Amino acid sequence: MAAGTNIKTYFEGTWHDGNPAVMRAADHAIWLGTLVFDGARAWQGKVPDLDRHCQRVNNSARVMGMEPSMSSDDMVTLTHEGLAKCTVDAPIYIRPMYWSTENSGSVIVADPASTAFCLCLEEVPMPPAGKTISLARSSYTRPTLASATVDCKAACLYPNNARMFREANQRGFDNALVLDMLGNVAESASANIFMVKDGEVLTPIPNGTFLNGITRQRIMQLCTENNIPVHEKSLSYEDFYHADEIFLSGNLTKVTPVTRLEDRDLQNGTVTRKVRELYWQWAGFSD
Repeated sequence: MAAGTNIKTYFEGTWHDGNPAVMRAADHAIWLGTLVFDGARAWQGKVPDLDRHCQRVNNSARVMGMEPSMSSDDMVTLTHEGLAKCTVDAPIYIRPMYWSTENSGSVIVADPASTAFCLCLEEVPMPPAGKTISLARSSYTRPTLASATVDCKAACLYPNNARMFREANQRGFDNALVLDMLGNVAESASANIFMVKDGEVLTPIPNGTFLNGITRQRIMQLCTENNIPVHEKSLSYEDFYHADEIFLSGNLTKVTPVTRLEDRDLQNGTVTRKVRELYWQWAGFSD
């Protein structure tokens, strides 16, 4: 089942309508997990930070022992070619992917020369203005670089995130606040996380347990340029529980206010609203 509708898929030199089969039963990735992807967004004719997402998926492929078959510049060009086939101004989720089809030497190791590429464009709605979510504290943790490939955007990492979601949803929450194995807050189950205390924006310092997201970096830059104090530091669950405001940042929904953490209600506060406004202005979006 696809995440969105009105899908355009590029595979093996051709654009296809819909959700075509692109993997075979004995492909290395289908049973040994060597698939990486990235996600960018197109909306209202704007595609913020597309080049950085294309660069990151190529880096992810290399981390997983694959050799990218397309330059990031060519990927950007291909994406715009595909977007021209989509409904004008539609909210599109842009997902380039690589996976291995063959092994090299050991069965478990991917053959870098067997890397396949696919680009999928799906129409996925943007959340409405004012959309907020609730967070539960997860009993699961983010892995470290010593135990998982957390330095890339790999599909094999997401079953762990999925069980965080299931646990939170079963308790009536939308998402989960997740710690690392040292007890520091890492992120949510699906996006990077920020808190606001006494007018300052704070976010967990990247420590090798979560990706330093592209939207996260953009938000920090926008805060700095607009005289909003922003700091990376080690933060505990208690820090977030006593925060004045909390919001998430990620490609799919960009800036999402959190209005409940466990039994504590929070406001969609002035700083969170300002951050969202700054991102919308920079990206050229309008509500």
